Amino acid sequence: MTTPSACNTCLQQGITNHTSQISQIRSTDDAISTILHTALTHLDKRNTYVRMLFIDYSSAFNTIVPSKLVIKLETLGLDPALCNWVLDFLTGRPQVVRVGNNISTPLILNTGAPQGCVLSPLLYSLFTHDCVATHASNSIIKFADDTTVVALITNNDETAYREEVRALGVWCQENNLTLNVNKTKEMIVDFRKQQREHPPIHIDGTVVERVASFKFLGIHITDKLNWSTHTDSIVKKAQQRLFNLRRLKKFGLSPKALTNFYRCTIESILAGCITAWYGNCSAHNRKALQRVVRSAQRITGGKLPALQDTYTTRCYRKAIKIIKDINHPSHCLFTPLSSRRRGQYRCIKAGTERLKNSFYLKAIRLLNSHH
Repeated sequence: MTTPSACNTCLQQGITNHTSQISQIRSTDDAISTILHTALTHLDKRNTYVRMLFIDYSSAFNTIVPSKLVIKLETLGLDPALCNWVLDFLTGRPQVVRVGNNISTPLILNTGAPQGCVLSPLLYSLFTHDCVATHASNSIIKFADDTTVVALITNNDETAYREEVRALGVWCQENNLTLNVNKTKEMIVDFRKQQREHPPIHIDGTVVERVASFKFLGIHITDKLNWSTHTDSIVKKAQQRLFNLRRLKKFGLSPKALTNFYRCTIESILAGCITAWYGNCSAHNRKALQRVVRSAQRITGGKLPALQDTYTTRCYRKAIKIIKDINHPSHCLFTPLSSRRRGQYRCIKAGTERLKNSFYLKAIRLLNSHH
């Protein structure tokens, strides 16, 4: 008899094989780098600003309608037998509540994807694949159930943005998704010297709260696109973990074990999505981050890589990965030069330091310097 976990694995492998061009493995820094590059490229032009709408859905995974999902899977070209398998997996699922030795009457569920199931994020991504921007000046960037609308505004014309938000509301209604307006936030990035008042955006008659900072996929993004808020947060968290590192040293752990603990619990915090944000850190931010590394180095007794080196290495590796992945949304940014200059890539023009120090421009410079 096939176990439920085995069914999940078979379903996931089958769907992934049939949708390889749509559901390639992506990481959070892909989403963050895409949002930042989209914004910074636009802000490099005159009389522009950016509005970012961070969407929050109410119980997104629980609202998937299996019949609608199957229709979308068939449209994507999945085998009908596999679609029926998915439909059978998501419908007729009994659920009970246990309190001590007491068990409630079973409730049969025919909506949503099981919580904690490895297949659920993939099914949700496929369910929402047709949620795309309708205007060229807007982008909708999704990572599982985290959705962000990035509107590129020129000459104060917000018509396309407001139409996009209305269209998104209609799409949600048609697909049984409920927008949580109270948790949905908006951030406006405007570097113009003569700023004007920005009218608020409304969803279902409710004003969306405007914020100066938002934690997106674990990264604090601010309306100034600086990284003091983020670095302050991760330095504080990393310093708390240094206490544990000191305790372990007192217990007599070897330098190798201490280093492994540092790499897993402290460096992972300091270097999370580092390719997306470190390039535009101020000197003060970088010194604060590196002080944590030096403190850890004194405790472990061995040499630890500087964050600058970690950033450079990861930028290069990520660039190589994107170049090899023709389905990556940013693959087109790496344009090879003529055959006589093999291994060289066309530089992206930038007028501001913010754009020059962003991930994609840094990655292209690293690739060119390695050849």
